[in-house]
Amino acid sequence: MPEAHELIKDLALVLGVAAVTTVVFQKLRQPVVLGYLLAGLIVGPHVPIPLVADKGVVHALSELGVILLMFSLGLEFRLRKLFAVGPAVALVVLVEVSFVMWLGFVAGRLLGWPATSSLFVGAVVAISSTTIIAKAFDGGAVEPRLRELVFGVLVFEDLIAILLLTALTAVSSGHQLSTGVLAMTVGKLAAFLMGTLVVGMLLVPRTVRMIVRLGRPETIVIGSVGLCFVIALLARAFGYPVALGAFLAGALVAESGEERRITPLVAPVRDIFGAVFFVAVGMSIDPALVVGNAGSVVTLTLVVILGKVVGVALGAFLGGHGARRAVQAGMSLAQIGEFSFILAALAPSDDGKPLYPIAVAVSAITTMATPWMIRASSRVASVVDDALPRPLQTFASLYGSWVERLRDGRTQRTMGGMLRRLLGFLLLDAALLAAAVVGASVALEPAAEQLEQRLDLGEGTARALVVAGSAALATPFFIGLVQLARRLGRFIAAAALPAAGGGPDLANAPRRALVVAVELGCVVMVGAPLVAVTQPFLPSFYGFAVLLALLAGLAFSLWRSASNLEGHVRAGAHMIVEALATQARRNTGVHSLEAVDKLLPGLGTPLPLMLEDDSPAVGKTLAELDLRGITGATVLAITRGEQGLVVPSADERMRAGDILALAGSHEAIRAATALLRGLTEPPTPKIEPLPRRRAGDV
Repeated sequence: MPEAHELIKDLALVLGVAAVTTVVFQKLRQPVVLGYLLAGLIVGPHVPIPLVADKGVVHALSELGVILLMFSLGLEFRLRKLFAVGPAVALVVLVEVSFVMWLGFVAGRLLGWPATSSLFVGAVVAISSTTIIAKAFDGGAVEPRLRELVFGVLVFEDLIAILLLTALTAVSSGHQLSTGVLAMTVGKLAAFLMGTLVVGMLLVPRTVRMIVRLGRPETIVIGSVGLCFVIALLARAFGYPVALGAFLAGALVAESGEERRITPLVAPVRDIFGAVFFVAVGMSIDPALVVGNAGSVVTLTLVVILGKVVGVALGAFLGGHGARRAVQAGMSLAQIGEFSFILAALAPSDDGKPLYPIAVAVSAITTMATPWMIRASSRVASVVDDALPRPLQTFASLYGSWVERLRDGRTQRTMGGMLRRLLGFLLLDAALLAAAVVGASVALEPAAEQLEQRLDLGEGTARALVVAGSAALATPFFIGLVQLARRLGRFIAAAALPAAGGGPDLANAPRRALVVAVELGCVVMVGAPLVAVTQPFLPSFYGFAVLLALLAGLAFSLWRSASNLEGHVRAGAHMIVEALATQARRNTGVHSLEAVDKLLPGLGTPLPLMLEDDSPAVGKTLAELDLRGITGATVLAITRGEQGLVVPSADERMRAGDILALAGSHEAIRAATALLRGLTEPPTPKIEPLPRRRAGDV
């Protein structure tokens, strides 16, 4: 045990240097985490500065930081929040984490890491940093729905991180990578989590409420932190990391409903030891080692940024969050942090290329880029929208309204049972296909040897027979997945855009586009995890090639469907112009355009909006307004007096008195209404009657 004064000296050195670097980085408007990492470099053994702290002491104190950081993350996590963020966010995380883990594994193999270490690489680059994002979001105004989406993704990522932490702890302890070890690990983890949560839900919330009723802040802090350390030690006793126990403790304390009183009280203690944790991370950085592995640092940085932006944006768009918010969420989540450090510390380092300092360097670079990427996300979203062809722009705008209709309570009650059944079969086929592929890979060599001995075959022939048999076994599950994706697409599209009986099917074009979009979503949702799970067991990229071929076929089908949808929208725009022009000629107020939706379904309920003289849109072109890029709503048509502009071009300049027919989700139309009226707070959209025209009005 170190002497008391030695401990005080090291703590004073660490916190003193961290205080200086934190102030500097605050002045530079950079994340303070970077200041802590720099402080670690300064007091660490790898730079020639005569300020060296005892690494053992700092590491011991940093364990307290890990526990308190995980406890704070748990306080942000509640079971009610898990259900509130919904399956749409789960879809985002499933696609994003699978895609980034696969990219990380492949990058690790290409960089020379063995398969086991490459697994750790994939896990390290897959989990974003709640701490860094929270600090970045606190520094500026962030749209509430974007904040909800990003923190919803982080909640699910934390759950996956806990699973990865537990599974990779077993791998790092010497167990070979196999389905048996993974299944056993997941089973034990599930049993531990279930037991802890059941017992904890009975005891912890009641205990916390009793402590809070005493009304003494000191007692609340001691009681809460005490529960945190008790449950952390319980996890340790069962062979799990203390970080898992601390996270569970925070979640159980949050269930008391008193987390808003507890979090501010615990925050100062957490910040102190959290700073020590990040300083300890910085002390482990060897600049020479990082420079020597610069190629790995750059490669993994690109994997994190590109992989997360693409994965989150694709998943968020398919979940109905709109192209703009999807891009913004992806750029907000493009970094790694505290969980990645913990996972990297478990990685084996006997291959000559330690992962931990490389992970810290990648985290430092992506952390530094995070504020810039968040600020630039709006402009990037607009650029992405402008780059899309017109049919895809129209599809993206209307897709949000279709998903919104599916979220309606009546629609969900109608389709709930069948939807759960189809999704269950889809997941079952995916699990069986994964088991068949992994099992065939593990059994390939033993089965080939048996065939060689019993049938007197050559090695190549025996292996070919085993591969052919495995392919025959997996084919029914693959075909079942494709068929279920098609059935699911048709079922969901029929629920969102039902066909009117007794006449021509006027909803065919939008329904076909939605069918293809759902099929594409199913392939991404199932294919990305399948490729991520099976890649470590396959010698090459066969799974990715099959997935890429499916996606290419569906992308082409989506393009054709979007082109047909464009014709449907033009027909609807003609009807809107005629309806608005007729009402203008009759001097009647515009009460609704619901008739358009009934005659040509799939356009939502277009909202007519007149531009007043003081509207900020007057005198600007649609391109200058960037209405669709900013809000997600699209202008189907413009009526100007008795004239009409059907599907106006981007160069069309707005005039006072123009009536714009807006389409999209309710939220998109609400935001577009606010922008066109120059309001700071978007109002709930209301369809108001137009003022009667007088003689001489233009």
